[in-house]
Amino acid sequence: MTTPARQLHLNLFIYPGGHHEAAWRYRGSDPARLLDIGYYQDLARRAEAATFDGVFLADGPSLPDNVRYASRFRLEPFTWLSALAAATSRIGLIATASTTYLEPYNLARLFASLDHLSKGRAGWNIVTTGAPQAARNFGLEEHPPHAERYARAHEFLDVVTRLWDSWEDEALVADQASGVFADTDRIHPIDHEGPYLRVRGPLNTPRTPQGRPVYVQAGSSDDGRAFAARHAEAVFTAHQTLASAQEFYADLKRRAAALGRDPDGLLILPGISPFIGSTEAEARALHDEFNELTQPAYSLDLLERMLGLRLTADRLDERLPRELIDTGGERGAGSRFQVILDIIDRERPTVRQLLHRLAGARGHQVVWGTPEQIADRVQEWFENGAADGFNIMPPWLTGGFDVFADEVVPILRRRGLFRTAYTGTTLREHYGLPRPRSSFSTPSPQRPEPAATAR
Repeated sequence: MTTPARQLHLNLFIYPGGHHEAAWRYRGSDPARLLDIGYYQDLARRAEAATFDGVFLADGPSLPDNVRYASRFRLEPFTWLSALAAATSRIGLIATASTTYLEPYNLARLFASLDHLSKGRAGWNIVTTGAPQAARNFGLEEHPPHAERYARAHEFLDVVTRLWDSWEDEALVADQASGVFADTDRIHPIDHEGPYLRVRGPLNTPRTPQGRPVYVQAGSSDDGRAFAARHAEAVFTAHQTLASAQEFYADLKRRAAALGRDPDGLLILPGISPFIGSTEAEARALHDEFNELTQPAYSLDLLERMLGLRLTADRLDERLPRELIDTGGERGAGSRFQVILDIIDRERPTVRQLLHRLAGARGHQVVWGTPEQIADRVQEWFENGAADGFNIMPPWLTGGFDVFADEVVPILRRRGLFRTAYTGTTLREHYGLPRPRSSFSTPSPQRPEPAATAR
């Protein structure tokens, strides 16, 4: 029996309007539809027609300070993804939810409902929340420090995992003849008491089609890497160079193996934001056109929040003052901070050049070229130990995704790198991940474990 060739995993990362900060101003955009659910359903159906693994909605529990100049409002993802589930049948549905500002019982119910509603397509992007302004939306005087947020996240994940496991697969009987609806011997309280959380359980929802949602994580700091190696099944990450991505990929796989995990059960999915043209010059011109639409006030505010560096518009064409950046404290521990610092050290840009570098995707890889050149970049990273796939981050929507689906995906298929049809129905099956059994179950000849899906 031959082993199937390794293939790419692709998600559509949806930001309202697109990922470039000026997307909503571009002539090909339609900002009037940014609160129209039909717009997002059309995108999800389009991604499903292209056999993407999933669609991903980012979220945060506060209003970004820079909404004056960019379409950076937040859509509550469970409601929105439920509507996408009704409009699709195969594509995965990945929602961001915070372990700092949500309670585990409520989160477990929300994701269980989404997984049942979608017949097994839910994924959880686990974040600890980096925005300090969120604290006062939840009655806190200040944002918990980085290390404390990750300590709570480890405990939080343990709690929700046990809540999703609290109904064994065989607990739901629904035997009309006997009158037994549920085997209560297979429904378990979790009786958790820890430093941050106290939860009795069990969950009031039967076990979901996937057993539990796919665990996705997006932090690349030391704490984030340790968390991902222990818990994550897919990692969303930002890298500017092949070498940086290769280092991260090897490190995460090594850490997972050291914890007794199969490294193939941890997918590394960097972000990539492609500007695509019929020629390289046309693609570069499109990229430049977007950058000309940026608002310096927005960009300088973004720079201050990312680096703590306050600059004024009259310094845009000066070399960025690297010596004024404070690399200590909690901001300096952040993975995105380090990505931007690496750009500054490697390229020594002017302030304007750096602002344009960040305008496209906030530190994720921005590329421009023909469909063949974009496919070449994807293949290079995939085949050289840098990625198991990508989060596709269109500069604008819907056109920026349409051209990728219509012109790049067929090239990847011709090269044997991407599926031509779905072979499964759940997000776990798309990612080649096994369905976990309940931690409360004891396998026996009479009670076999649920079958794992082969990669």
